[in-house]
Amino acid sequence: MIEDKNQARTPLSELGEFGLIDHLTKQFEIKHESTITSIGDDAAVLNFENKQIVVTTDMLVEGVHFDLSYVPLKHLGYKAVIVNLSDVYAMNAKATQVTISIAVSNRFPLEALEAIYEGITLASKIYNVDVVGGDTTSSTSGLIISVTAIGEVNAEDVVYRKGAKPNDLLVVTGDLGGAYMGLQILEREKEVFKVNPQNQPDLDAYTYVMERQLKPEARQDIVKLLKDLDVKPTSMIDVSDGLSSEILHICKASGVGCDLYEDKIPLDPQVISTCEEFNIDSTTVALNGGEDYELLMTVSQEDFPKIKANPNLTVIGFITEENAGANLVTRAETKIPITAQGWKNFSS
Repeated sequence: MIEDKNQARTPLSELGEFGLIDHLTKQFEIKHESTITSIGDDAAVLNFENKQIVVTTDMLVEGVHFDLSYVPLKHLGYKAVIVNLSDVYAMNAKATQVTISIAVSNRFPLEALEAIYEGITLASKIYNVDVVGGDTTSSTSGLIISVTAIGEVNAEDVVYRKGAKPNDLLVVTGDLGGAYMGLQILEREKEVFKVNPQNQPDLDAYTYVMERQLKPEARQDIVKLLKDLDVKPTSMIDVSDGLSSEILHICKASGVGCDLYEDKIPLDPQVISTCEEFNIDSTTVALNGGEDYELLMTVSQEDFPKIKANPNLTVIGFITEENAGANLVTRAETKIPITAQGWKNFSS
């Protein structure tokens, strides 16, 4: 629907596995002293000296996590890196290295993989991470991308999900719901395209929500911001599966409850207008949409003066005792138990 269908196609068989790896990885540069040996040996060699190491892995599967009828391959490569870096930043850590593994069927030519790796290269440059290895293999069921991200953090700075305490403030970065509404726009235009392949969508009115879906950004800036503010969250998690799911993860890990205030949830005006167009409740979208890759954290009330004027951080509620449960306080000031209705793997 978006990409030129008459591009040159070089069969991967012309290069072979090792030729393909050399071709796709030749542009990666080493930026970190902790990277001793990168691509080109049996394994990467890393040296972090006295740092704590954080490691996270995510897999993106065609037909499950992305639809190539409207996701540009360069954007896909970029996003595959970003979703992993977000998990590193959620530990209050600095991302330093990634590995990239791709399984691909023979319907993908060399040029398609080059486009994916353009996105990977761009992400590695913007987020200052080294690509230090990975794997390529064949697939009989489309495209699969698996990324492992590695980061470093001082032992005293690590933030887990389990540290929230009653009376802590519930704080989120950025705004929520944009990625889900971007997906709704793309799915709608896909159906229009099926009926009329000559139709070219006009997406100018949806620039922000489209970018939130196709080219999300991880909040590496928040790790530095918190350090500059001299604030260490008591718990933290990235918002990948929807705000409701992440709140419940923190509550379960910390053994606490919470009150989340509906009127405090940050929403971009374009998200609100797009929700109105689709006749979808914006609060439901923010709670359950997912893929926003913002950071949700709890902060001691003592640190409120340090964060209250910062435009990157919004206080959306507070932590309560576990027996109070996790609740949404509506605009009508009624309490509704929070349930996780966001992304679920293996759901029917």
